[in-house]
Amino acid sequence: MSLLIAFIGKKGAVLAGDMREIITCGDRICTEVLEHELYNGLIVTDEDLHKRAGELGLSLTIRNDKRKVTRRDGIIIGEVCETEGGITRKKRLYATAGEYALAEITGTDLIVSGKGKASTFVVLGNPATKQIAHASIQEHWNGGGMHDAIRVIILAMDKASKVTASVSGTYTLIQTPLKVSLSAVIGQDSSQ
Repeated sequence: MSLLIAFIGKKGAVLAGDMREIITCGDRICTEVLEHELYNGLIVTDEDLHKRAGELGLSLTIRNDKRKVTRRDGIIIGEVCETEGGITRKKRLYATAGEYALAEITGTDLIVSGKGKASTFVVLGNPATKQIAHASIQEHWNGGGMHDAIRVIILAMDKASKVTASVSGTYTLIQTPLKVSLSAVIGQDSSQ
């Protein structure tokens, strides 16, 4: 799981997501050890990640081209996922001007796990990336407008990419000024 940061304002929403995908192959216990160290900020560089995977006897693939943020029908959607034992679990964030919804997806089951209104930041990620994002928001957010929120998001994404190998240095940032009903898009996703 990497990092998604959104700001939902009354006049629009913006969402950024890194593009890192890490695939491991090998012993499940060793994979859990690696993920624990990675997700808790103990592995900082890609070199450290490769080295630690090798020490644990895991083969490792790192890609920086996974698109986790998209726009559909005027709604911005961000998604992070993890696969364990052949089961894929996803956390999805739907954002539009003035509101957002969080959903958890396992297999074909989609359950809305939270909803909220403007003006707020929403962060999805592992413990290390969430801590970095929340610290950046606290330090740099002064309750400004959309441009200020985008600046804070960019600062958080850049900082996270420098202090944990779980986040790529590249990311997607999408903004929408539209106010669209989330329930229609969530309903479509629930029936797929």
